[in-house]
Amino acid sequence: MRSRKSMLLGLLALGGLIILGHSEELLSDPHQILEKHFEAVGGLDNLQAQRTVYQEGMIRIEGAGLEGTFKQWSERPLKLRQELDLHVVKTTSGDNGDFSWEVDANGKVLIKRDENTLKEREVRRLMEEYAHLYPGSESFTLTFEGVEKCSGTDCYVVKIANTINQNVRVDFYDSSTFYLLRTLMIKPDGEQHVDHSDFRRVDGIVVAFRESIRTLPVDQITMIELSRYEMNIGVDPGIFEHPAQDVEDFVFLDGDRAENIPFDYIEEHIYLPVNLCGKERLWVLDCGASVNVIDSSFAAQLGLAFEGPIKGQGASGVVDFYFVTLPSYEVGTIRFNEQKAVALNFVELFRRSMGLEVVGILGYDFLSRFVTRIDYAQSTVSFYHPGRFEYEGDGIILDSPLLYNMLNLPAVVDGKYSGRWRVDVGADGIDFHYPFAEAHGLSNRKGVDFMAGDAAGLTTQRISRYKTIEIGDFVLRDPLIGIALVEGTGSFAEETTIGNIGNSLLRNFVVYLDYKAQRVILEKGDDFGKEFPAAKSGLQFMYNAGQDIEVLFVSSNTPAHDAGFEKGDIIRSVNGIGVEYLDGIIALRRLMRAEVGTTYTVEVLRDRRAKKLKLTLRELF
Repeated sequence: MRSRKSMLLGLLALGGLIILGHSEELLSDPHQILEKHFEAVGGLDNLQAQRTVYQEGMIRIEGAGLEGTFKQWSERPLKLRQELDLHVVKTTSGDNGDFSWEVDANGKVLIKRDENTLKEREVRRLMEEYAHLYPGSESFTLTFEGVEKCSGTDCYVVKIANTINQNVRVDFYDSSTFYLLRTLMIKPDGEQHVDHSDFRRVDGIVVAFRESIRTLPVDQITMIELSRYEMNIGVDPGIFEHPAQDVEDFVFLDGDRAENIPFDYIEEHIYLPVNLCGKERLWVLDCGASVNVIDSSFAAQLGLAFEGPIKGQGASGVVDFYFVTLPSYEVGTIRFNEQKAVALNFVELFRRSMGLEVVGILGYDFLSRFVTRIDYAQSTVSFYHPGRFEYEGDGIILDSPLLYNMLNLPAVVDGKYSGRWRVDVGADGIDFHYPFAEAHGLSNRKGVDFMAGDAAGLTTQRISRYKTIEIGDFVLRDPLIGIALVEGTGSFAEETTIGNIGNSLLRNFVVYLDYKAQRVILEKGDDFGKEFPAAKSGLQFMYNAGQDIEVLFVSSNTPAHDAGFEKGDIIRSVNGIGVEYLDGIIALRRLMRAEVGTTYTVEVLRDRRAKKLKLTLRELF
């Protein structure tokens, strides 16, 4: 935000100068400011002559107990390699001049060909050519944003926007030295605030040997201190290439595939038994999880060592997680070697919402190894080796480049709301992300409000009925789609995709998730176009700490609201049958999806007094 002082300075602008409250005159032409900056740090000619750079140093993530080393090689144009060693995790990323790539903590190679990466590479290439310095540039616009204090110093603020993507860079230049003291990198999915300090001359070029990077919305601070910086050194071109062999940290125990493994499909989620350290427990299958996840309490029971915490994004907000090393584990007839995973507290969420003991999430670190076939109608899942898989069916093949380790595909709602959606078999429904909904006026649509939850907490969501959703040649009618009513800081607040497609839609298909080819294949399933039972009460409930079924939320203008239910009511019986004789909270939810006109007499305990409420189900949408 511009300070009051900088706004006054803007009013006093005269030509290429602005007049301060004393005799000092400051520049207001952004191109002049950058010209002064390049003069101060060694000259544009010297910078352009800098073809290769090698740097190394220390890196520390504040508050996480994680620190280590990094090495980075770069060669113009675009070529890059960065090695990060935090001891508990090691990653490598780079660009060979043709495409970007990365190798994660478990050794998985990813070729990055999503639209965001391609556009960012083009912006980086042009800036490496200093194309943003030309006043007549067709790709860049520089604007002077005033003078603001930065590190106690008056700084010129210059904004650099471009016509290629939505990213904006804001630079703060010391008004006396013209050194760059701060850079804001503002992207649709987050921000980085980088403070530069400890300036030293290396072969005539001024280099910041210290950086403090604050990443938003997770609000994580990373400190970087250079110990070595060398220019125009010889670099082996092969260093910029990704590893020739991808990791293969699993084996099939019976043949070359694992087919038709039965799964439990409960409340729009897929659950598989996983054997870890001799303990078989339920894990949820979730391609919306960018890593494998284990519940912290279960990890502690197994004696796994914790490293962290680190901040990450859930669907609705920011969560703290730890790194752990999973010992060898088995899923069906597949055995995995040791893997890095993330630990966070979520087992209580499943206990309270589902009455299930779920201790893990099989995410990217599991699914990325295979071509996965999910047959929702038959409740079976199959896993194939990607190097030996050939698709021979008659489904539609959708290009689905990975973004944040998640597949995404194109879809259109009501013939006009189009874009790329994340594929998420760990989500129950379909959701527009908050920014897209706001930009297209969808937040004001009529609908029914519900509470939605994940590891980051609870948030309010409005669900509305739409006419159609189209994916390739498939058209599904009358879909229910949700919108978060509060932007939040989670992944549903990002703008790189317009929404999230979960199992309420995917269950119409046989779905193939092919990570190696970065594609999704959809075949019409046995349940395609089937009308599945929907909630008809407007009542949401969970187990409380005492294992009573407690009303969590009552939607306005619904049967539950009309019947007089209130948040905090304890449900005792339905039609005279005590809830202890029902098959848990899942059975109670099924009762709320019965036929229109079904009437229940529900006894609740409120303020220690029993009340009987008459609930008649009806369509909510």
